[in-house]
Amino acid sequence: MAGRLVLVATPIGNLGDLSPRAVEVLADADVVACEDTRRTGKLLAHAGVSAPRLLVVNEHTEAAGAAEIAGLVAGGSTIVLVTDAGTPAVSDPGAKVVAAVLEAGREVEAVPGPSAALAALVVSGLPTGRFCFEGFLPRKGRHRADRVAVLAREPRTMVLFEAPHRLARTLGDLSSALGGDRAVAIVREQTKLHEEVWRGTLDDAVTRASSVEPRGEHVLVVAGCPEPTPPSEPQIRAALEERLADGLSRRDAAAAVAADLGVSRRAVYQISLAD
Repeated sequence: MAGRLVLVATPIGNLGDLSPRAVEVLADADVVACEDTRRTGKLLAHAGVSAPRLLVVNEHTEAAGAAEIAGLVAGGSTIVLVTDAGTPAVSDPGAKVVAAVLEAGREVEAVPGPSAALAALVVSGLPTGRFCFEGFLPRKGRHRADRVAVLAREPRTMVLFEAPHRLARTLGDLSSALGGDRAVAIVREQTKLHEEVWRGTLDDAVTRASSVEPRGEHVLVVAGCPEPTPPSEPQIRAALEERLADGLSRRDAAAAVAADLGVSRRAVYQISLAD
């Protein structure tokens, strides 16, 4: 019988979000790969599933676990991969396991379900048509600064994860790079008793984080960079006058202004002729 790997999304808080299909797949598993055997054991008990063999696959053991799981699947076993909460392989172990199983020519399936990123996105009130998932920012150094600088130019809605003890610093960095008036939604403790959604600007979020102790895991949903406002005709005329005063010909001045302002060279030249 052909083996397979099944990625199963698990509740991010409320155990009632575990789907009937997820319970069925967990019950049929030969091995359940998980981050924490105690946490997964409690989940299985809640679902009424007799615990099969549990294999620890976390950030420290994923590489070795991936090879073992690929071998088990090749031998005909059904392996279910879960994480402590949410969808495996999204800011959690799983990607290396999937790659190893696929490289071995075996099947990989997914049982979709809870996702902290998507749940926060859809309640944020920000555009959802296009978005990007950033996960956790690099913690320090040049890599962090470079990543935040890229986000400052990102036009899509951005979804980030953050731990409570780093929340204030991350909000401050985002406010400095993206602008304090950029809209943000902060979602914490999703589906749990103290679930909270706060919406405002990055500047307001920085102020709030300094006065309210952050508790629980947080998802930040940040508005994308707005489209630049096209330059007005008076702005184009002023730029043309500066270039002409520098001694450029009308044609060269139009080309320079078009390049500077990101507008059509022909349109700039036509404006110059109207003077």
